[in-house]
Amino acid sequence: MNMSRTRERLVVIGGDAAGMSAASQARRLKGPDELEIVAFERGHFTSYSACGIPYWVGGDVTDRDQLIARTPEEHRARDIDLRLRTEVTELDPDGQRVRARDLESGEESWTSYDRLVIATGARPIRPDMPGADAAGVHGVQTLDDGQALLDTLEGTRGRRAVVVGAGYIGVEMAEALIKRGYEVTVVNRGSEPMSTLDPDMGRLVHDAMEGLGITMVNDAEVTKILTGEDGRVRAVVTQDREFPADVVVLGIGVRPETALAKAAGLPLGPHGGLLTDRSMRVRGHEDIWSGGDCVEVLDLVSGQERHIPLGTHANKHGQVIGTNVGGGYATFPGVVGTAVSKVCDLEIARTGLREKDAHRVGLRFEAVTIESTSRAGYYPNASPMTVKMLAERRTGRLLGVQIVGREGAGKRVDIAAVALTAGMTVEQMTALDLGYAPPFSPVWDPVLVAARKAAAKVRGSS
Repeated sequence: MNMSRTRERLVVIGGDAAGMSAASQARRLKGPDELEIVAFERGHFTSYSACGIPYWVGGDVTDRDQLIARTPEEHRARDIDLRLRTEVTELDPDGQRVRARDLESGEESWTSYDRLVIATGARPIRPDMPGADAAGVHGVQTLDDGQALLDTLEGTRGRRAVVVGAGYIGVEMAEALIKRGYEVTVVNRGSEPMSTLDPDMGRLVHDAMEGLGITMVNDAEVTKILTGEDGRVRAVVTQDREFPADVVVLGIGVRPETALAKAAGLPLGPHGGLLTDRSMRVRGHEDIWSGGDCVEVLDLVSGQERHIPLGTHANKHGQVIGTNVGGGYATFPGVVGTAVSKVCDLEIARTGLREKDAHRVGLRFEAVTIESTSRAGYYPNASPMTVKMLAERRTGRLLGVQIVGREGAGKRVDIAAVALTAGMTVEQMTALDLGYAPPFSPVWDPVLVAARKAAAKVRGSS
């Protein structure tokens, strides 16, 4: 601790979910007379929902400020010294200080700390190819990114959009652009959209996207982005085709933003994210914590580290960090990899391992797929639902679930997420006492139908 100060100083790098949750929780536990909090954010906004950006772009959310959970003024009112448009450019763990640059004035200065929180998030992957940085090519990760995309959409005469990548962001942005009246083509490296699903389930998403009028181009690698004389994007080129484009959205995923941490010699995992212990303290560094999209977390099903950038995790990380910094005790045990999304009214959900995940970690498993309905078949508006379930051979331990269906399908994945966290077998799941009434479910909930089928298959393989 720096003895020249009478109180400790917490420095937070990153003003979104993990960083400001940590700052806010630490402030709840320690007042300004005990703990000074300085937070640096290079953007214009704090504590916002990045997950809501596609719905803002598509018009479902009409006002950008609806995505902001807590404004900079609200943080400052709680005695958090929040410095917007200020980018940390260097970490000095030995000297317990960070160097930051004011992006408006260009001035740089060092700030010392007693405790440091690194919540630098993730950055959209930009392919290393000609034209990737051209005007009209957008990644969508922050509110600033979303505003820049909207500015392009409003200032562009043409109505042709190409989305590169078909993960969560790619699929959601494709739908948003359709809603804005664009002609949308999605170029995807994989055999089907939503690589977080197995291809047989991804095919259901493919069909739904084409039903919306989206052109899906699978098994295609983008090789370059062409620009016009004005420097703006005009086309996306693959190995054998060219797709005209007035705007391009990159939806090929994100990488942990850990360049600062790497330069400072902090430990990174196989996916480039910071490695922490269960208290979210950076391994080997007593006074540094990290959380959110820049860290790797333990997958409770496979036992390996994974990078899963989700706001749910980031907020939990921040709460854990803030509790520990504030003198309490909390841990983050890990994740099972639960996520949910939609294309129009098609709900897409998954948790646990896909087939290729299970193969990669050497697990032997059985896989079953069932068709059911969201409600009792005779009840009005019952809609079809497909559930795929993986169970470990011999033990019957649940390994993963994927669900694709209409209204009422997506959040059923939470049943499986709880079962995975508890380490349940599919046999045990068949006895779960789930709520039933015809408007909500068949007598046998679709997840339990899949569990029964998986349990029978496990018994048959023993």
